[in-house]
Amino acid sequence: MNQQQESISHLKKNVAPFEKTDMKSSIRQLVNTLVPLVLLWYTAYLTLSVSYWITLPIALVASGFVVRTFILFHDCCHQSFFKSRLANDILGTIMGVLTLVPYQQWKHTHSVHHATSSNLDKRGVGDMWVLTVDEYKSSSFTRRLAYRIYRNPAVMFGIGPIFVFLFQYRFNRKGARRKEIINTYVTNVSLVALYSLLIWAIGWQSFLLIQGPIFFFSGMLGIWLFYVQHQFEDSYFENEEEWSYVKAAVDGSSYYKLPKVLQWITGNIGFHHVHHLSPKVPNYNLEKAHNAVPPLHKATTITLSTSLKSLRFRLWDEENKTFIGYRELKRGATQQQGLMSAMKPKKPGLQGE
Repeated sequence: MNQQQESISHLKKNVAPFEKTDMKSSIRQLVNTLVPLVLLWYTAYLTLSVSYWITLPIALVASGFVVRTFILFHDCCHQSFFKSRLANDILGTIMGVLTLVPYQQWKHTHSVHHATSSNLDKRGVGDMWVLTVDEYKSSSFTRRLAYRIYRNPAVMFGIGPIFVFLFQYRFNRKGARRKEIINTYVTNVSLVALYSLLIWAIGWQSFLLIQGPIFFFSGMLGIWLFYVQHQFEDSYFENEEEWSYVKAAVDGSSYYKLPKVLQWITGNIGFHHVHHLSPKVPNYNLEKAHNAVPPLHKATTITLSTSLKSLRFRLWDEENKTFIGYRELKRGATQQQGLMSAMKPKKPGLQGE
């Protein structure tokens, strides 16, 4: 057994006790997540007749509970919410309707994400589009433009939720299996039925005024969490021959240290390094595992304020093992040109000068 395998085995052994599902904790989370979500949605509707400026803050809080609902959905995808696979699949599909995400489709892409996270040779499924400095330099103008548009925060967090949750997830991926295809259809039909019922009950204007901001805020927060927990300055990316599962988990995933209220709303997903090391750990055990296993404390810790720096990160610099922005890229190119110019031999002047 080599050193990497020993490291994996050691960490896995220490985290294993926290992989056990607790039925009471799971049921409690269902109640304290779905009941407030429904009540907040109904309260937002009641306030429409008073003032929309009251409705909006309530919708914002409700969007947080949609994110929390997604965390329970996420646990179902990893078969860590219930012991029963069937129970996870059924609840996951229901939660997928509430969060606009087809369960089987996302389960597949997310499992690929876990198996290939931080691997430069296996990018493209279930992750953000990341180019290295050399790849960007060698790209065509069209590809550079597309990448700049994609990585623009206004596009990623503004248009991104609309495109991903409303359009991308409505279609099956190429090569999807029959079970996955059917699940996507079931999710779409259920969404149409649920939204049609709500529109019939309260009218399409009221529905849009409530569900619109809830959808947008929750989608934006969901994309932000997925983005920031892998796109931090001293993250980890390596090619296949040097890639390590443990390093990808502990060094390539951050510990997003959030205020307790936000930690609860986001279902402890800030302990992302623990989750990537052992996806079988239920969300309510992630913090316990982090506290109990000292090597996990070495994960990069980011806070609300420091995480905002990631908004300027655009490219992975393989040479310096860090994310950089376009300004750093341009500055580096300018310095390199200056160095080459200084090293270039000067032409001899005319005689007598």
